[in-house]
Amino acid sequence: MIETFEPAVIRDFAIALLIGALVGIEREKHQALDGDTGPGGLRTFILIAMTGAVSAWISERLGTPWIFVATLLAVAGAVVAGYVLSARARPAALGLTTEMAAVAVFLLGGAVILGHPAIAVALAIVTSATLAFKRPLHGIVDRLGTEDIYAGLKLLIATFIVLPLLPDTAVDPWGALNPHRLWLLVILISTLSLVGYVAVRGFGPAKGMVVTGLAGGLVSSTAMTLAFARRSREGGSAPGGIPALAGGILLAWSAMFVRVIVEVAVVNRALLQSVLVPFAIMAGIAAGFAVFDLARGGRVAPTSGSAVRLVNPFSLTAAGKFAAFFALVLLVVKLAELHLPGGGVYAIAGLAGLTDVDAITLSMAEQARRTADYGPPVRAIQIASITNTVAKCAFVFFLGSPRLRRRVGAATATILAGGIVSLVALVPR
Repeated sequence: MIETFEPAVIRDFAIALLIGALVGIEREKHQALDGDTGPGGLRTFILIAMTGAVSAWISERLGTPWIFVATLLAVAGAVVAGYVLSARARPAALGLTTEMAAVAVFLLGGAVILGHPAIAVALAIVTSATLAFKRPLHGIVDRLGTEDIYAGLKLLIATFIVLPLLPDTAVDPWGALNPHRLWLLVILISTLSLVGYVAVRGFGPAKGMVVTGLAGGLVSSTAMTLAFARRSREGGSAPGGIPALAGGILLAWSAMFVRVIVEVAVVNRALLQSVLVPFAIMAGIAAGFAVFDLARGGRVAPTSGSAVRLVNPFSLTAAGKFAAFFALVLLVVKLAELHLPGGGVYAIAGLAGLTDVDAITLSMAEQARRTADYGPPVRAIQIASITNTVAKCAFVFFLGSPRLRRRVGAATATILAGGIVSLVALVPR
């Protein structure tokens, strides 16, 4: 009797074979380019995927996992034998990448038949990409320093060990301080800063002011402003230098406004509609001036003297300090809400914005959770952003060259005008 396969079974076998072909093509191209004579190519990986799929199908039909397990052991044994032969022939080229990929493809072929085709395809793509991007991945590792590795581990510890241990309830009489949410917001800021730092390290300042300004703005727009303002007096007066430096500063400011939008979207999505347009206006104005300045000066890559010296932004000490500052802002805002109704919160926002926009943004977004009135929180966030912009412009006027002052000053005036108009006209009262 000839058995008729169901369409779903045929589809799953086809997916398994395609998984083997995907990884096999990459391995064969790798062997051709590097002169490698490893055990696996296109045909080998297709057969391995088919073996995994067939053994899983038979195990499922017979209701026993041992056929699949025995086949896996047989494939693993063949892979080990191939590795031993390759190691004897080329002892200087030891490595288990292809062998581990073969075992992975066998398991992915089985996973498709066992009812998980979507995750199997996704993992096959990840496997193929990991194999194909060998040199870029090794380059990233080479650029990593010990401090970068420690910072990443600390961020993981703060996220997956410290965060679950913190109580998710208010611990103060006023109900303002929730340790779990407080630390979660600290992780958000640290992650955004780490993303900017990785972008700067990955692309490098030689890629131009666009990458440096945007990524540096995620780390610290104030740091970018200070570094470029000082550079304008050290040698930025060369042709194209001042416009390029002004463009980098303004791109960092634009990134700061976008960062506020992202923080609000993560913390309180209901508040996003009120924040989006005013901050998009200010970000657009800053980006427009930046593009104009970069077009005037050309995409001038900063020299080694102008490169922003950024250190990895995450450390447990820095996170603890931010948590303390953020908790203080939350507490003061809550007390002002109770005892100084009206303009008290706005005064606090203005003062907090002189040094940091993130803390007041997150605290206002948290406060808006407790009320349907989004006008005061949005105005407080925008006031903090405006005072922060004024403070950074003051740094440029104190530290920068006259030409940089004129360019950044004109942009600041326009940003403030757009911010104030949107504050009055667009934010609900």
